Amino acid sequence: MMVRILSVLPMLVGLLCATMLVISIFGYSPPDSGTEVPIVPCTDSDIGCNVGMTQDDIDVPPAFILLDISLEVKWNEPDRAWLGVVDSKAKDDCPHDSNGLTQCTWEDMVVHKVAGGPDSDGSLVFEMGPGEYRFVTAGKDGSSLDSQQVTISTSIHLNNIVEISLAVVSILLIAGAGEMAFPIRNLLNRFKNA
Repeated sequence: MMVRILSVLPMLVGLLCATMLVISIFGYSPPDSGTEVPIVPCTDSDIGCNVGMTQDDIDVPPAFILLDISLEVKWNEPDRAWLGVVDSKAKDDCPHDSNGLTQCTWEDMVVHKVAGGPDSDGSLVFEMGPGEYRFVTAGKDGSSLDSQQVTISTSIHLNNIVEISLAVVSILLIAGAGEMAFPIRNLLNRFKNA
């Protein structure tokens, strides 16, 4: 009888792991957020269009390796401007002034590209992993656009390896709790004796 009572603990932990797994499979998506993003206007020029860069890093800690975080960024003027995400090391090659303006074009910082850029069609998907990042933006040739509306959608799940681990742990704990409460050998003996 005592073993059956003790089997409740692994059963509860197994059910907790299974619940976390189900929640992760469906994921979490907070409401979309929108903001007005300043754009560096670009007049017709042979030297290219200068890029604006956020002044602060987006710092993603190493613990986020356990999560799959996806940002989908959409903007409504893809013919006149673009957005991108670069590794924060781009600030070393292309330092910005107090307004976030650099003297670099996209070609100068393309080696630091993570997502997006001038070839984007009005949206980009940024799979956020551990590291430091910055958003960059610029107008396209001949564009006098100085800002545009941007919408960000976020989706958060546990990493696939974590989900598989949770599934295995859940099955083992629930099966172990069942074995503790109702040992299979006792059930088999009852069938043999019946």
